Amino acid sequence: MKHLILLAAFAFAALACTPQKLTSNMNPNTDWKHSTNIYEVNIRQYTPEGTFRAFENHLPRLKEMGVKTLWFMPITPIAQKNKKGTLGSQYAAQDYTSINPEFGTLEDFKHLVDEAHKMGFKVIIDWVANHTGWDHVWTKTHPEFYLKDPATNDFQIASGMDDIIELDYSNPQLRLAMIDAMKFWVREANIDGFRCDLAAWVEVDFWQQARPEVEKMKPLFFLGEFDELENPEYGKVFDASYIWTWMHKTKDYHDGKVTLAELKSLLQSYSDIGDGSMRAWFTTNHDENTWNGTEYEKYGHLAAPLAVLSVTWNGVPLIYNGQELPLKTKRLEFFEKDPIPWSGHNELHDFYKKLLTLKSTNSALRGGDPAATTRLLKTSADDKIIAYLRKNGENEVLTVLNFSKEAVSFSIMDGELSGIFTNVFSGPVKDFSSNREFYLPVGGYALLQK
Repeated sequence: MKHLILLAAFAFAALACTPQKLTSNMNPNTDWKHSTNIYEVNIRQYTPEGTFRAFENHLPRLKEMGVKTLWFMPITPIAQKNKKGTLGSQYAAQDYTSINPEFGTLEDFKHLVDEAHKMGFKVIIDWVANHTGWDHVWTKTHPEFYLKDPATNDFQIASGMDDIIELDYSNPQLRLAMIDAMKFWVREANIDGFRCDLAAWVEVDFWQQARPEVEKMKPLFFLGEFDELENPEYGKVFDASYIWTWMHKTKDYHDGKVTLAELKSLLQSYSDIGDGSMRAWFTTNHDENTWNGTEYEKYGHLAAPLAVLSVTWNGVPLIYNGQELPLKTKRLEFFEKDPIPWSGHNELHDFYKKLLTLKSTNSALRGGDPAATTRLLKTSADDKIIAYLRKNGENEVLTVLNFSKEAVSFSIMDGELSGIFTNVFSGPVKDFSSNREFYLPVGGYALLQK
């Protein structure tokens, strides 16, 4: 759903129950998460047909671009009561264990997952646990699953969003029903995990209860929509979380409201969380694109440097469909049909291919792995440049980004940087024993591997 300011902490987190303590590294069989990337798919807008079958035709292109994990926005039926627009919000579920007929059938989805698995993709689906639409099947079969508004004696509307109503996680039977619904998709479609919408709006002890229960079926990947700087207790359950603070601060930086030193300090704060979990780095997603603008509208000349950082900083990169086109000024409608205007030529295909391939093949870029270190480097233009070295054994990747509004000539001052590196994008070799100089234009970046 549309991101709102996350609640600082939930009083319910201290409920009397004491679920199993988890860490996000609990699954040795999900080592793939350390080198993966996530590509968000909006089935409604991906093709003119807006179906699973039509999307399948794009799988070979996405594989060639280096995409590893497909995240599908909610695939469940959309509630019709109080829906927004013509088609309604995909985040207002009518039933947790059925398919939105707009997209096809359950068999169509299972076929898509099977084909994706054959091509080496992992598949995760959006899971909206905090709320449902007004005519979800549970409103009739289990009205006790919902919070009630004492003023109206009706279901409680979710904060700021009148097309959805909130579930009551103090009800043990609701928790079990939600866990069973999650198991349904693992059992029936063999998915590989969940992206959990507004994860911090649900009591943390539900996730602590749910994850081990669902993972009795198979090890899974859990991506949570919360910022671990604000909700550290959730980081003990999820494999990866959002970087909302970074996203907002980089916009503030572009608008001249904060300094580059403050951004670097924020990066360090994320690093200080440690490698028990990962951060999911992005410049846009379904909410940002629709409601706040494309990455070019928000960040201007910083769009490319921020995209490079999203893939090369410690964590997991998240890309929204159409960024490879790119959607420079195109904001996709949320409640109406509005297909991505694929032209047959994706201008940034090779840009993302180089980044994603390096991410998946160079161990220095493994996310959430203590063996892969990340260190900011000192430069002669620290008020304009972000430079950092990722290192894992003999593998090293150097990222240099121009965050200023002017071209910059500078040198890297860090004496520990040494040896011969190759520029990933342009090919030239650079020997740091004799040449530590750089020139980057506005919006420029350099990515080199040893």
